[in-house]
Amino acid sequence: MAPPKALLFDFGGTLDDDGRPWLERFRPLWRAEGARVPEAALDRAFYDADDNLPKRHDLAGLDLAATVALQCADAGRVLLPHDPAAAERVARRVVAESRAALARNKPVLERLARRFKLAVVSNFYGNLEGILAAEGLLGLFGAVADSGQVGAEKPDAAIFQWALSRLGVSASEAWMVGDSLKRDMAGAERLGMGHVWLAGPDPKTPPCCADARVLASLTGLEALLAPAEAAR
Repeated sequence: MAPPKALLFDFGGTLDDDGRPWLERFRPLWRAEGARVPEAALDRAFYDADDNLPKRHDLAGLDLAATVALQCADAGRVLLPHDPAAAERVARRVVAESRAALARNKPVLERLARRFKLAVVSNFYGNLEGILAAEGLLGLFGAVADSGQVGAEKPDAAIFQWALSRLGVSASEAWMVGDSLKRDMAGAERLGMGHVWLAGPDPKTPPCCADARVLASLTGLEALLAPAEAAR
């Protein structure tokens, strides 16, 4: 990988967790609350709530807690319709985990922002910029490519290009850091962008390609970048 001028980050599963996408985090919490539906049905309820959240609700100005609460309430009406409090408990757990990860990663991002241009590229609901602002992170990023605002989703090249153009760099001058092989790694690879897979501490699948770097935690990114920075 060439030494980068810019770093692009996914949000869910990357900035707010060490490699676990939201579904993998929500699934055991719903099980713990007593959801006994087949796994495929649980996943459908999650994705129905997730995909339709901006259509069903006005998300403008909502922070992370309010956004997750709506997602869980919608899924909960299918999974545990007679226990609305279960959705509230799941939402609180998810938000607490996310905020702990964001707080852990914030010092890393602050140090990186002194040396690189940073952006977020996320398949989100259209209110990610406000969420980042509420969490005290927005000022670290030169661009926030939220699919709900940009009108394109990863791995479509358009959403990556949207962020790159606002940072004023080419794909070859940036690295993408994300947890999804299909969305983050594949999208970056097609553009010729360096890519870092946040696989978590116990990855179940191999990396996307020989060029991918692999991290267990975002806190290891600075050490991964050190050789490339030294080569500048």
